[in-house]
Amino acid sequence: MEKLTINFEKPSEAVAICPQGSPNVALLEEACGVKVVVRDNFIRLWGPASAVAKADRIIREAREALPGNGAVLPAGELERLIELAGNGGSVPRTRIRVATSRGYVRPRTVHQEEYVKAIGAHEIVFSIGPAGTGKTYLAVAMAVSALLEGAVRRLILTRPALEAGERLGFLPGDIEHKISPYLRPLYDALYDLLEADRISRYEEQGIIEVAPLAFMRGRTLNDAFIILDEAQNSTGEQMKMFLTRLGYNSKMVITGDITQTDLPPDKPSGLMQVRDILAGVEGISFVELGEEDVVRHALVQRIVRAYEGNNGRA
Repeated sequence: MEKLTINFEKPSEAVAICPQGSPNVALLEEACGVKVVVRDNFIRLWGPASAVAKADRIIREAREALPGNGAVLPAGELERLIELAGNGGSVPRTRIRVATSRGYVRPRTVHQEEYVKAIGAHEIVFSIGPAGTGKTYLAVAMAVSALLEGAVRRLILTRPALEAGERLGFLPGDIEHKISPYLRPLYDALYDLLEADRISRYEEQGIIEVAPLAFMRGRTLNDAFIILDEAQNSTGEQMKMFLTRLGYNSKMVITGDITQTDLPPDKPSGLMQVRDILAGVEGISFVELGEEDVVRHALVQRIVRAYEGNNGRA
């Protein structure tokens, strides 16, 4: 049996990783086959040498994944780190320079890190993957970071206002009220990254614009970070229209899940078409995310995996 003591300069880090009596302690003990004791500034491990080494690695990766504001590492995040350790992976080190109440935003998988780096290096980035892989959230975080750092003067967030089994005409209210539900996921990300009063002020000043894709026609968007969400519901014509809005000192991120298109059968998805049309074009990057990149509740990852095993049939 081996005993190892991991010391921390900040006592809060040890407690944030494994508060004594929390699910995290039980998770680590069960996954690694060790005994875990947590004190103010250290975590002590007992067990077989190989088990202690595995737990040590997970704890050190967990230190890198801490939110940074004293919050406890969520049990779901520790589960992901345990899975990474089993697959020989490690925590991405990239951080986006924008913070939430839970700390700095960071990619949480290797492919998410590739996605964030691609946004930094290219003018147009396509992110294609299933629900829960962080496509929209990471893009909005990068956009907010660019705005706060002065790299762009405007954020423009858009998505097709396309029914998913419902009809706009049957929804209550005027056109603004009818369209609002389709744009809500973009606002959800914004409100997680910026204060509500700042968002309202920025919208009044035209610094932030959230609008349906149809509102982009005829515009040239300079000094802007532009995000097209749910792009699988754009037609080929709409995709071309959107991409040709790119102006000077601007960046575009296009996200979508090609397995969840709501277009009529006779309307091919512009997102599916564009992969063949623009593959290899300089300045454009395509990033594929998979079920292994799902970072919502662990059950979401299992749902995605089950549907993929069913050949995507609903």
